[in-house]
Amino acid sequence: RLPTMLATEKIETSRAMATSPVTEADRGAEKAMRLLIASKYPSHGVYGEEYGPSPYAEFGEVADAASAEWTWVLDPIDGTKSFVTGKPLFGTLVSLCHHGRPVVGIIDQCVLRERWVGREGAPTTLNGRETTAGSRRELESALAYTTTPDMFKPGYEAAAFASLRGRVKRVLYGCDCYAYALLSSGFGVDLVCEADLMPYDYLALVPVLKGAGATITDWTGQPLTLRSATVKGRVLASANAPLHAKALAVLQRPPPAAYLPSFPGLALATAFALGGIAAFAARGGLKI
Repeated sequence: RLPTMLATEKIETSRAMATSPVTEADRGAEKAMRLLIASKYPSHGVYGEEYGPSPYAEFGEVADAASAEWTWVLDPIDGTKSFVTGKPLFGTLVSLCHHGRPVVGIIDQCVLRERWVGREGAPTTLNGRETTAGSRRELESALAYTTTPDMFKPGYEAAAFASLRGRVKRVLYGCDCYAYALLSSGFGVDLVCEADLMPYDYLALVPVLKGAGATITDWTGQPLTLRSATVKGRVLASANAPLHAKALAVLQRPPPAAYLPSFPGLALATAFALGGIAAFAARGGLKI
């Protein structure tokens, strides 16, 4: 194995998936980006997954990410689990925020040599060519992605996702940021629903998706910013606004499994079952 692939574990007890791998490549890539930013834009703040918010003396940073007018948000390897197992669907996420609002976003997939660039007020491009998200507007024909069902906490999150899962045509797993990139290009992906995310996981996605005509918010329909208080790590992206409104309505009204006691395995299985029942009833014109 390459030295950069050797992973240690970091622990974040507040998250649904409390442990995740981190490699020398994660740290090295973020360090390289931060050194460049500090040298070229010393008044800009930086917030990265591996080293946190600026100022970080080792990189020559002087600006405070919490108060800077411009802040770069970096995820050097989004999908480290894919990276360390050789699956080429990880990516690098770079966002530039103005007063906390993401105005530039980049999704870079180095293995496939694909780069999506989004800029506020301009069309999104993939390797220089404009991209457009899909036009499907009905949940029953929509294809949805999420990285893993383990990212939804037992209770409300698991029940809400199960309810949405029961309404769409099919759910696929395991793409990390690449699922959002596919959605922005109209490659058959209509929805991405996730939880347990951090700002460096989603801020770069916002300009990319908006510039392609897609919609991305938290589960309450609020915009995603560096200073959002409502996100709680819950993100929904949709190919268009009508589809987004329907998916939000499902997430905001999960089945009664959200209120069941939480037992490992049982709550998630029950949530999926009730989600399927709710979907069957909805397709038959019934309200439950």
